[in-house]
Amino acid sequence: MKKIWNSITLFSLIALLSVPVMAQENDLPSITLPDMYGKNVVIQDLAQIEEPVVMSFWATWCLPCIRELNTINDMIDDWRDETGVHFYAVSVDDSKTVARVNAMVNGKGWDYDVLLDTNNDLKRLLNIPTVPHVVLLHKGKIVYRHAGYQPGAEMMLYEKIQEYAN
Repeated sequence: MKKIWNSITLFSLIALLSVPVMAQENDLPSITLPDMYGKNVVIQDLAQIEEPVVMSFWATWCLPCIRELNTINDMIDDWRDETGVHFYAVSVDDSKTVARVNAMVNGKGWDYDVLLDTNNDLKRLLNIPTVPHVVLLHKGKIVYRHAGYQPGAEMMLYEKIQEYAN
């Protein structure tokens, strides 16, 4: 009986400690990331943007990520015209592979603002387990998340973007 009580108590404690973390993951963390040109971007400043903001977490070694970004790139100009969406491709390449980012982005002709999260700090703060992972923000709050990529997922993302477009 004591063993069961200890398990229940431990589970309750873990659940209580998890609540603030889950509540906070809907807010943007206070962190600054460089873009691929070396300019610093304060992530919390994205909360000031009225239009929807998409952050797509990806890596140069992730084939589903590249497929997703290629597909969205074909539509991004229309999305921007129709909704005003701001799109950030957040590379989680580490210090060993980050040098490939610039060449890949330029080679693919991607029309994205590219941020470099080489230490995975933003990825960790937003509780993103793996890539590809898309986060949709509206006025600084996370309103939609999608992990993985299957063809057609970009249309679900666009429908969500439309919901929050002014």
